[in-house]
Amino acid sequence: MSVDFGAAHVVVRRGGLSARLHLRTLVACLALTAALAAAAIVALSLGDLPLSPAEVVTALFGADDGFAGTVVREWRLPRTTAAVLFGLALGVSGAVLQTLTANPLASPDVVGISSGSYAGGLVVIVLLGGGFTATAMGSLIGGLATAIAVYLLAYRRGVQGFRLIIVGIGLGAMLSALSTYLLLRARVEVAMTATAWGAGSLTPVGWPQLLPAAAVIAAALILLVVLSRPLHQLELGDDASHALGVAVERSRLALLVCAVALTAVVTAAAGPIAFVSLAAPQIARRLTGGAGISLAAAGLVGALLLTVSDTVAQHALPVPFPVGVVTVVIGGCYLVWLLVREARRTA
Repeated sequence: MSVDFGAAHVVVRRGGLSARLHLRTLVACLALTAALAAAAIVALSLGDLPLSPAEVVTALFGADDGFAGTVVREWRLPRTTAAVLFGLALGVSGAVLQTLTANPLASPDVVGISSGSYAGGLVVIVLLGGGFTATAMGSLIGGLATAIAVYLLAYRRGVQGFRLIIVGIGLGAMLSALSTYLLLRARVEVAMTATAWGAGSLTPVGWPQLLPAAAVIAAALILLVVLSRPLHQLELGDDASHALGVAVERSRLALLVCAVALTAVVTAAAGPIAFVSLAAPQIARRLTGGAGISLAAAGLVGALLLTVSDTVAQHALPVPFPVGVVTVVIGGCYLVWLLVREARRTA
């Protein structure tokens, strides 16, 4: 294996294979990974039994079979793993949608996918009285059905990003109204359960919920690795992509399904967690300095955002809050900044 360092890229060669990496993207991903590891250790160390970082590391690697090991591995690790994994999924999902639409406001929250997943889960909870597995399936079906509806309604000899966003906003508003109607007609105890789930919380997520979600996320990420080249070629426009031999609509639909699956599985397990998928890709783009959005960097930023947000929600406020409350505040501030910045650019 040989490694060549250029002014802005690293080229890794092994045998007949080579990979070209943007140097700033590589450095940013390494820094984000280190920050994420530090944030995860901090999250694992906080709680009713405070632990030092050294104790956390010892417990993680199984050298501590006492009470501290039980606290870290069995009580705190599922939640922290969920924060990392779900943040990664949301960040990548937002990056795919923003790349497909060439619009920094495109995210599952904006185009209605999160609303569809939430409405699908509510139908199962309120009307069918289903448990976790049935609710998860309802969320997945709701998200996929919403994405298909948005795609078909936005299709006019192809799908343009602006039309996709407008259709998604409209359909998302209708689904939000449906969700409100379902909550109003539900029994009080059912409505309270559904409302708590709808706030977006990692509290009920344990290994039984996390492992199936991890399998779906892994499958979607593997498919995105295969589709990464068509994704970046689609940034050049439909005509250029056709000239390069890309099956434009087929690739766009496959990428959309991956983005939906990543969002829907998070919604199924933890409820709709807003704004991570909106902010993470644009933060990653500014960190990497590339022309496009790096999926790896967007995923790492999403994981870091959700891990830090959950730590703040649980330990930095007077009473614990669902993590969705903190991400809404962060996302709202980011959205105001983005709108002000765009207004200044067009002024």
